[in-house]
Amino acid sequence: MENMNDIPLIYAVDDEESIRSLYEAAVPVGGYRVKTFRSGNEMKAQLEQELPDLILLDLMLQGEDGLEDLQALKSDRRYAQIPVIIVSAKGEEMDKVNGLNKGAGDYLAKPFGVMELIARIKANLRKNAFYHATPIVEYADVRVDADKRAAFVGGKPLNLTKKEFELLAYLTTNATKAKSKDEILKDLWQMEDGIETRTLDMHVSNLRKKMGNSEAKIVTIRGVGYSLR
Repeated sequence: MENMNDIPLIYAVDDEESIRSLYEAAVPVGGYRVKTFRSGNEMKAQLEQELPDLILLDLMLQGEDGLEDLQALKSDRRYAQIPVIIVSAKGEEMDKVNGLNKGAGDYLAKPFGVMELIARIKANLRKNAFYHATPIVEYADVRVDADKRAAFVGGKPLNLTKKEFELLAYLTTNATKAKSKDEILKDLWQMEDGIETRTLDMHVSNLRKKMGNSEAKIVTIRGVGYSLR
């Protein structure tokens, strides 16, 4: 018999009872445990008792700012490694970018389908497990430490946003391989098409600047995407 503690635990925060009921019915279909909360503060109290494997967080909570809740989680060393999927009716591109830049691993717009929800949970759990399975990756003078969420060029630490860190870790892990823009967006942003490639281009530009005179260069592969070489 499978130990309950071996089944991934999902925390879901939403002030709408109908959405919490949907989570309670849908998440176990994917083979996961779920606990729902009406507010970020309610969830924080439970975090003191048990850590989840992933958090589903609404942005538009009554009397709360979901982005502030997200920042509080990501600034606390106890919780920073827990992947967060923002689930919100605010589906504009800048809402997504703001959430991702503040530490979310993914963004799911309401209304959403049950199978899409489960697929996003699975993808983010898999990505998080990958980083922990390969905590340190190196190429040329680049060193990425996933456990510490730290990256270095020539031994000097880089001041990266969460997405910049994930992008560098991804490119370093796949060093010398050409990765298409659509592939990178799907793997890191869970975007299924190339409509928002400027989001990726912006992160690549910023990352190049921060890497400075690194021996490793993020090379543009014409007609394809990017590669660390």
